[in-house]
Amino acid sequence: MSSSPARVSVARLRPDWLTDPKVWRTEVLAGLVVALALVPEAISFSIIAGVDPAIGLFASFTMAVTIAIVGGRRAMISAATGAVALVIAPLNREHGLGYLIAAVILAGVIQVIMGALGVAKLMRFIPRSVMVGFVNALAVLIFMTQVSELRNVPWAVYPLLAAGLLLMVFLPKATTVIPAPLVSIVILTAVTVAAGIAVPTVGDKGELPSSLPTPGLPDVPFTPDTLTTIAPYAFAMALVGLMESLMTARLVDDITDTRSGKTRESIGQGIANIVTGFFGGMGGCAMIGQTMINVKVSGARTRLSTFLAGAFLMVLCIVFGPVVSDIPMAALVAVMVMVCFATFDWHSIAPATLRRMPVGEIAVMVITVVCVVATHNLAVGVVAGSVTAMVIFARRVAHHAEVTAVTGPDGTTVVYRVTGALFFASANELVGRFAYATDPDRVVIDLSAAHIWDASSVAVLDAIETKYAQRGKTVEITGLNDPSAALHDRLSGELAGS
Repeated sequence: MSSSPARVSVARLRPDWLTDPKVWRTEVLAGLVVALALVPEAISFSIIAGVDPAIGLFASFTMAVTIAIVGGRRAMISAATGAVALVIAPLNREHGLGYLIAAVILAGVIQVIMGALGVAKLMRFIPRSVMVGFVNALAVLIFMTQVSELRNVPWAVYPLLAAGLLLMVFLPKATTVIPAPLVSIVILTAVTVAAGIAVPTVGDKGELPSSLPTPGLPDVPFTPDTLTTIAPYAFAMALVGLMESLMTARLVDDITDTRSGKTRESIGQGIANIVTGFFGGMGGCAMIGQTMINVKVSGARTRLSTFLAGAFLMVLCIVFGPVVSDIPMAALVAVMVMVCFATFDWHSIAPATLRRMPVGEIAVMVITVVCVVATHNLAVGVVAGSVTAMVIFARRVAHHAEVTAVTGPDGTTVVYRVTGALFFASANELVGRFAYATDPDRVVIDLSAAHIWDASSVAVLDAIETKYAQRGKTVEITGLNDPSAALHDRLSGELAGS
């Protein structure tokens, strides 16, 4: 007997991890590895923001759990991040924790509004060279943060680091049943505890929380002055958080060959920050390092791994706090170093690639990397790279506008054929391409191979007509396609004062 259509449709609606034990195991183990990696990261970002370590850990918990439900990109990890910590640190330093929490909530509201307004659609304007620069810069930043964990430390840290790297390189060749990073962390922890090796541990980063966060309102006066104080920081946090999250989502799309809802992700990030603020967390956004651990290293593909990363984080802190505190930092540094190598796009700097790549594309990638690494701010690098790419593109397209003149057999008419895209960068050069004094009395400008994109082009065409009219000559513009004709008809003769 065949299954009923209703039963088949219900089965299809079930997520893979409910029906496939292999997927379940992958997602659970991936969530555990990410949770372990989140502990020192969240504590470090708390220190950057100037708050108690518990504030960063609470933020990572609430961000991951909430975004797993409302986010648009499956398997992406959101938690407390360094980018957000850098933005809100001055607010906490000058006004205190209450104002920081209020700014996190307001930033979440702004992100929801921006998501509803379709800000995620702007992602299509970010070129691939900027995306590659973003990824490479992030790999460099992650590596730089790990280098600080290797300075002024006992000599035993270095063999532990080497052992962790070797385990993660060679273990997957034997088996992938258990993620290599998890095996590495367990083995190195067991060795250091059993042998009594004195090396820096997670516990040295700060005290882990002993209870779950409780909801509440920020301790600030609800006045216009408070709003004026927190608004600039909230807006900056909203922008940086959305940009980093959407860029990370696009990267995961490429890695997994799947599409995600960027608008839903934008709104989801806002909701997660609102929830995090009401639970006393410092806010956050997508984390590319932990996301790469989850997606690229551990092979996770569903929301379960994201949810469990947050849930396991609190379980590890509250239930297994003493055990987690004994994890050597060398084990986690080894995991993050492997993430750096997996994240960096080595193909982008291969000699063969660089020889074939246009100079402009390479320049955009380098500018993005340099700006991110110099400022430790991903948003600055992405904006700088995107603006550079737009300038290079405008210059390249501007040179494609060509003008050729053909005089009629009787000498009474000259036809100027214009080809290419006409916009502010290319159209401004058109004025000097016409022989106003020597041309015959009738001038035809053929735009059948051109397209008018903006008001600057219409204004230039008007100026050309005016120059001929001053000499008693007539101009006829022909060949306009429908969009160009509509723009020209609407604006021609109206721009004389501009």
